[in-house]
Amino acid sequence: MKQDKSRNSFSGSLGFVLAAAGSAVGLGNIWRFPYLAAKDGGGLFLVMYLLLALTFGFTLLTTEIAIGRKTKQSPLTAYGVIHKKWKPLGVIACLVPVIILPYYCVIGGWVVKYFLTYLTGSGDAAAQDGYFSEFISGDVQPILLLVVFLFAVAFIVFRGVNKGIESSSKIIMPVLLLLVIGIAVFSLTIHHTDDAGVARTGMEGLKIYVIPDLEGLTVKGFFTVLLDAMSQLFFSLSVAMGIMIAYGSYVRDDANLMKSINQIEFFDTLVAFLAGVMIIPAVYVFMGKEGMAASGPSLMFVSLPKVFSAMGAVGNIIGCLFFAMVLFAALTSAVSVMEAIVASFMDQFHMTRIKAAAVETAIALIAGIIVCLGYNALLFDIVLPNGAHAQILDIMDYISNNALMPVVAIGTCILIGWVVKPKVITDEVEKTGCKFGRKGLYYVMIKFIAPVLLVILLLKSVGILKAI
Repeated sequence: MKQDKSRNSFSGSLGFVLAAAGSAVGLGNIWRFPYLAAKDGGGLFLVMYLLLALTFGFTLLTTEIAIGRKTKQSPLTAYGVIHKKWKPLGVIACLVPVIILPYYCVIGGWVVKYFLTYLTGSGDAAAQDGYFSEFISGDVQPILLLVVFLFAVAFIVFRGVNKGIESSSKIIMPVLLLLVIGIAVFSLTIHHTDDAGVARTGMEGLKIYVIPDLEGLTVKGFFTVLLDAMSQLFFSLSVAMGIMIAYGSYVRDDANLMKSINQIEFFDTLVAFLAGVMIIPAVYVFMGKEGMAASGPSLMFVSLPKVFSAMGAVGNIIGCLFFAMVLFAALTSAVSVMEAIVASFMDQFHMTRIKAAAVETAIALIAGIIVCLGYNALLFDIVLPNGAHAQILDIMDYISNNALMPVVAIGTCILIGWVVKPKVITDEVEKTGCKFGRKGLYYVMIKFIAPVLLVILLLKSVGILKAI
């Protein structure tokens, strides 16, 4: 396939790696990875995650980036180029970011709220019981902050691949990495004695995080850790949501694809690990092991403010730096989600970037307002098939993450592994003369192991398989 001369591309490998890593380093990494690691035996989860990242994650990441570069198309149209009968899979792949972006931007607005709270020196207020619930159930403020965050994302996407995505990534990602490392180091140095006289240190919390806890481990428990680590890879590598296909379509034909993929893997795994180093020791020091049970929004917006408050005067500074880091992470991820949709609109409907971005901004704004109202005027409570209680945001998250993303990944494995054959991908990776590392592993994973694991994950995610 000839290069589309009119299509923008990243100026070099660094821009692509930073943009792709920025996509992957988001809210899912920061509030989901530490919780799962604490829940699943610390080091056992880390070892499982690393093994899966080098095999399962590597397979999906390589496949999607190669599909993007080979077709020079967005997720909506790329699958149809690979095989004309498989275009419906592209529709599902494009639907995932369409569902994710509105509620992701709502949460991004929450992060803006907390960053401004700490920036103005009001961190102790954020630690009070009921602060978070009162804020998200408010009439106006959540919607205003949604608009602020969404428009910041849209501004970057409006500016395009080079001036927008690549340029912002080259600034934001180094700053984000410095903040992550700095906060992680600080977290390891803290110590505290509680009212009962129990002294705890950050290094003790690190041991809980990295040393495998095999006590009482059963076969069922092992599979739970395996599936938790595998589901986390979707977030950590931004696969099965069309993003890496879109970003892959902007990679130049002369780029060393395997080198870039290895760098993305390394960067994502490093930041995911450091997210745990930032959070788990600090929560352990001030709240003990029981404090590490919090997950999702309650970890970031309820538990951590209490930790920062317990730190004393320095807590407000650390809280401000932490939420600045989270804001950067959320911004780069939201940009990639919107870009997957905008690129799809441009390719399918031949829109200009400005028009496509404007249309998607309007869609995300309307849906985002509905999500905000889900904690207010539209509040309700239903039970999902997996047993979790939910309202609008949780339902959207469940549909996109638990159902559609595994379906996209399974379909991709079947298409590449059995319909058009893995050689389509390996030839694309090797066309610049670079060596395809782990090539044999790739063939086995894409044809056999990955599809089986994904089917099990899907059945468990939607509540059909309860034995594991």
